[in-house]
Amino acid sequence: MERHRVATRVPHWEQVLADAIQQASARPFAWGQHDCATWAFDLHRDLTDGPDHAALWRGRYRTPIGCGRVLRRLGWASFEEGGRALLGDPLPNPRLAQRGDLILGGAPEAFGIVIGAKAAFVAPEGLVRLSLATCRLAWRT
Repeated sequence: MERHRVATRVPHWEQVLADAIQQASARPFAWGQHDCATWAFDLHRDLTDGPDHAALWRGRYRTPIGCGRVLRRLGWASFEEGGRALLGDPLPNPRLAQRGDLILGGAPEAFGIVIGAKAAFVAPEGLVRLSLATCRLAWRT
């Protein structure tokens, strides 16, 4: 498995990102199918030549409790631990993140994608945009 390497972006990744943001805005939240981690890592896969990390949990839970169980089965105590296991060390400062990079932020903790000065997150209330200043960790895509 190719862990801890920066993936190469696919041609026209900017359009892939724009389309994904538009589609996520119209799609209802669903645990294990269209939630923060599944959407962010599916988009990471689509933007790069990287692996399908979300295959580890996609479709394996339907509730927040189930999500926690899957995390524990994977050996991770938190999303941060999972991000580090799959992607390696994060950037020294999340404000260094660029469009298309994976980010961890929010309260509760959530994975998202950087879209400029903000990051987009899939949440039960829809697609949420938060300032990078509120995010804790970021990984170069």
